[in-house]
Amino acid sequence: MTTLLSAIDGMRIIKEAGLLAYPLGFCSVAAIFIICERSIALRESAIIPIDLADSVLGGQNIVSGTHSALGRIIGFVERHPGDMEGAKAYARLEVMKMERGVSYLDVIYTGAPLIGLIGTVSGLLAAFSKIDPVTKMPDPVQFTESVGYALSATLLGLVVAVIALIGNGYLQRRIDAQAAKLDVLLERVLQYRKTDGGDASEGNQLTKSA
Repeated sequence: MTTLLSAIDGMRIIKEAGLLAYPLGFCSVAAIFIICERSIALRESAIIPIDLADSVLGGQNIVSGTHSALGRIIGFVERHPGDMEGAKAYARLEVMKMERGVSYLDVIYTGAPLIGLIGTVSGLLAAFSKIDPVTKMPDPVQFTESVGYALSATLLGLVVAVIALIGNGYLQRRIDAQAAKLDVLLERVLQYRKTDGGDASEGNQLTKSA
């Protein structure tokens, strides 16, 4: 394994990928940025704070706010009492905000291998064009080496695609889980608004924070 790794010239792999190494590099940077940015944006405190969720599930006084998706949904319910369909539509809008940028990962893990394949085909064409002037045939040593490095573009494309695919799956699972929790909590909030009717004795009244 060590011998194999030492035999691989990383800089030449990038060089042999040619100009297509630049879009592949851009795709890799973009994928890593999206994964990191969305992982931070989807943290629990930014979507469903534990204390706020416990208040909703426990039927306690609920305080809306703008620092979390659940808080913004509660604020919408307070501003538009009785508009159940509007509240559900607003909740879907919050889910769409959570999905922002994730669709680009689909494009990256689909397109990166194709970009790499284009680089490989162009590299193979260059390898077949190296003809020995004496034998009128490709030099076996140079030909074999050129073909090997021509596959480097495909290798780079596959690496980028794997990164994007793993990141997309991870983020989609987090979004689906958060969306399911928001749906349950929204139903509880709407139920409180429907059954409470301003009756403070039930303790389910929604109150706005200052």
